[in-house]
Amino acid sequence: MSAGNTNETSLERIGYRLSAWVERWMPSPFLFALILSYVVFLAGVGLTGSGPVEMVGFWYDGFWAFLTFSMQMVLILMTGFVVAYHPRVNAGIRRLTELPNTGKQAVVLVGLLTMLLGWIHWGLSLILGAIFAREMGKTAHENDIDVHYPVLCVAGYLGLGLTWHWGLSGSAPLLLATEGNEFIQQGVIDVVVSASETIFHPYGLILTGLSIAYALVVLYVITPTGDQARGITHYIPEDDLFESASDGGVEATTEPSPQVPAERINHSRVLGGIIGLTGIALVVSQFVQSGIDALGLNIVNFGFLTIGIFIYMDPQTYREKFGEAATAASGIVLLFPFFAGIQGMMATSGLAQLMANALISVSTPQTFPVIAWLTGATVNIFAPSGGGEWIILGPPILEAAQDLGVPVGQATMAYAVGDAHTNLLNPFWALPLLAITQIKAREMFGYAIAMLLALTPFLAVVLFVLPY
Repeated sequence: MSAGNTNETSLERIGYRLSAWVERWMPSPFLFALILSYVVFLAGVGLTGSGPVEMVGFWYDGFWAFLTFSMQMVLILMTGFVVAYHPRVNAGIRRLTELPNTGKQAVVLVGLLTMLLGWIHWGLSLILGAIFAREMGKTAHENDIDVHYPVLCVAGYLGLGLTWHWGLSGSAPLLLATEGNEFIQQGVIDVVVSASETIFHPYGLILTGLSIAYALVVLYVITPTGDQARGITHYIPEDDLFESASDGGVEATTEPSPQVPAERINHSRVLGGIIGLTGIALVVSQFVQSGIDALGLNIVNFGFLTIGIFIYMDPQTYREKFGEAATAASGIVLLFPFFAGIQGMMATSGLAQLMANALISVSTPQTFPVIAWLTGATVNIFAPSGGGEWIILGPPILEAAQDLGVPVGQATMAYAVGDAHTNLLNPFWALPLLAITQIKAREMFGYAIAMLLALTPFLAVVLFVLPY
């Protein structure tokens, strides 16, 4: 690597020191979930009047409350994983990693791609961003470019940390766009809130564009250079870097030569192609009939599921890739029930609504978007599930918005900002990225927290002044 650069900025130094502190003190994601469980348990007992036995009951009931939604989230992740790991997609990533000439350029490019993908599909962004960060680290190592690998990994996480909940797979806007959703059943809203009022409204699009531009500037400024730039080999042994099975590279596979009818059926491109095209045609027909109002969690999952079948064609290969995707989802399968248990305690004890009401009670029509953002951000630290959290917080936020005359679409998108923002503090959704990049949460989350802090004043100002 090249010689050190002594002209580091003050923000570089702050990011580096914060990273060192977090690396020393941050527990693993599983322990993080367990600690939060105790914090919420004690807060529920102390603030809501619920007894310890009641809180344990709320915790247990919460484990199973959102199984349908959990499956939808797993599918979003796994379909994104399978598409991102297609050899042609991965080859395209490798070509992109050759574009930057400096470490700062490399971080900015990873961040830009990840945030744009996050708007399209959070699962695709998380997996593809992780693969892109790892491949960029490898290319930088080969080309003798100084790049700090933990910041590359943070850049690969920014789709989940900033843009996902404003986009096509955002849980809150998609839930409101679903016919007969929970909020209509509860009488919180009277009619479906279409995506044209949330995701595709100029408010959401401008907010997304401004935030991406600002985040890229912050990434460029905080990226260490010179001697402080620790490359990928500081975290992964060089001998492990070029094993395609572990890094998402293109594997040297051979075409199957089935000898029996069963194997011919298993690998039939005709069967795979027909059902893939049928699924894609069905999705297109839904949008032709209903426009953007057709957008919902089920149509997003179905679309990516059938797109994956179509690009792989071979049904057996597609199934095997789903097996690999299950490994990436294993951390979520373990942790999601614990965070669902935390949500159960917060929702049933009234703690979440108590927190939401306390924040919303001090809002005005002008400050409401900022308050909705802070509400989503605060609760997301303890219950990092955008959709499950929205089921809890949606009623008080939407009712308060309607009382104050704030458009429901604006309130939803402002909440979505907060829900994504504090993913930069809670490592729950970073689990697949940590597995792919082979970096520890404590090694990268110092820079993630630096991004969170840098984004805070920007988001506060934009949400306050941006008209709907």
